[in-house]
Amino acid sequence: MSRPEITSNNNYDSSDAEKQAVTNHPSAHDNSATKNEGDVNITYLDSNTSVESDATLTNPFLDPLVEKHYRSLYEESHYESYKAFDPHFTWSKSEEDALVRKLNIRVALTSCLLFCGLQIDRGNLAQSVSDNLLNDLGMTTNDYNTGNTIFYVCFLVAEIPSQLISKALGPDIFIPIQMIAWSIVAMSQAALSGKTSFYITRALIGILEGGFIADLVLWLSYFFTSKELPVRLSWFWTTLSLVQILTALLAFAILRMRGVAGMEGWRWLFLLEGIITLFIGIAAFYLMVPSAVQTKNWMHKKGWFTEREEKIVVNRVLRDDPSKGTMHNRQAITPKALWKSLIDYNLWPIYIIGVVAYIGTGTFGAYFTLMNKQLGFSTFNTNLLTIPQNVIHIIFLLVITWFSERINERALVCVLAPLYSTPLIAVIRWWSGSGKEVWPTWVLNTLYLGQPYIHAICVSWVSRNSNHVRTRSVASAVYNMFVQLGSIIGSNIYRKDDLPLYHRGNMQLFVITLILIPILVLAKGYYMWQNKRRDDIWNKLTEEEKDDYRNNTTDEGSKRLDFRFAH
Repeated sequence: MSRPEITSNNNYDSSDAEKQAVTNHPSAHDNSATKNEGDVNITYLDSNTSVESDATLTNPFLDPLVEKHYRSLYEESHYESYKAFDPHFTWSKSEEDALVRKLNIRVALTSCLLFCGLQIDRGNLAQSVSDNLLNDLGMTTNDYNTGNTIFYVCFLVAEIPSQLISKALGPDIFIPIQMIAWSIVAMSQAALSGKTSFYITRALIGILEGGFIADLVLWLSYFFTSKELPVRLSWFWTTLSLVQILTALLAFAILRMRGVAGMEGWRWLFLLEGIITLFIGIAAFYLMVPSAVQTKNWMHKKGWFTEREEKIVVNRVLRDDPSKGTMHNRQAITPKALWKSLIDYNLWPIYIIGVVAYIGTGTFGAYFTLMNKQLGFSTFNTNLLTIPQNVIHIIFLLVITWFSERINERALVCVLAPLYSTPLIAVIRWWSGSGKEVWPTWVLNTLYLGQPYIHAICVSWVSRNSNHVRTRSVASAVYNMFVQLGSIIGSNIYRKDDLPLYHRGNMQLFVITLILIPILVLAKGYYMWQNKRRDDIWNKLTEEEKDDYRNNTTDEGSKRLDFRFAH
């Protein structure tokens, strides 16, 4: 029989400032009662054990049954941080705050730097087309769409294989290899000769970059709690916009090199920015470590942390989500385990959101520089005029992610994105001056592209609702596959026969943006229904039946009756 997986809650911010409360599931105690506060199910012990209640809410391992269960699982999985696991270990808030600051620099900032490398080589194509790449290679905008489609298809197909390799080798080994490999292909784009070579390089970059984001999210989850992860992920995608600002400035200079050594400016752009990514990839071998207890090596002789700091990192993460120790960081996912993760239908609502949510920005982003050129802006001003939308994007991303965690709400906060963007795309589609009046059109396009970005919320939402290391690893990749599916759709909305105003394409974007609203509301409704259904079943069980379920159930991950979904 399988052992129970009684997991910590990630949905409620305890009044205890030092640690996060465990509230996602019914308590493991017999003398408990469940009270609803908003959308959060919080389990309390009776009044005679109120002190124990506070302690157990912040540390599930104080329950002997829970400790025994997970200690056995950690031993069986050869969890790399098992020696640091200590249910009775304590630390001060000041110690934890200082350690989180160190993690922000060592882990979160490193992740942002690595993401720079991804965005540099993934995003410079849009800048290259502003320098007449299509004309130089004898290509049309439809060929450009096909190239983008090939990239996204290959990116999508590579997601799960990449994640499986990363889980077996470890993100600290596989991510640097990925970056070095794709940077070499990115540099080779300087030798593009036509449509065929363009398609080949798009395919290779897609294959090599696929899975990178999920790999990096997995690495972040080793160090941060579920409540901390969304904000760090918002930094992650803030980096995307910062890189776009930086590369716009670089493009302003590099594209002026047209004619140097007989090469077009876009060839220099691919070559020089590919070299930057190569250096970042090499540096990643030094910047990344396997885990909190494996930071000492020939490059880090003293390691990142003291022994006490290692214990704080490990125990704070496990108390937030005990399932994070049920696989070690070099453990491959078996085909059977992969299949179980793929058919976890409880995550499908978020996957559907991933398909629809970013089609608008993906479509518009790929064509923004071309639109600016059509409005009459020069090559250099075209790239500079992409900066304001990135600034707006950063502000919205940080605010909406923080707000979501602050009020402990995901779906309804995400609805703010389509509520913002639907009126804008409507004006872009039906206003008679759209595409004709230069500055008003640029302002509309900029505001639309700068819309609230809910990616960080959704990625952390998938992680929260996975409730198992195996599922979390695969689910991050699957979610990103659905996002890439949306990108494939977006790459084929603007067509050559719809030039120059793209009325048909903008009508499609309007409908897609509008559809996102009911999808988000239905996703919230589904998770609320599941939580209520489980509450009804759980509350009808006798205490003996609850104990039997905890000890003998074959339910796993998000399918357990004692797990509650975030929404």
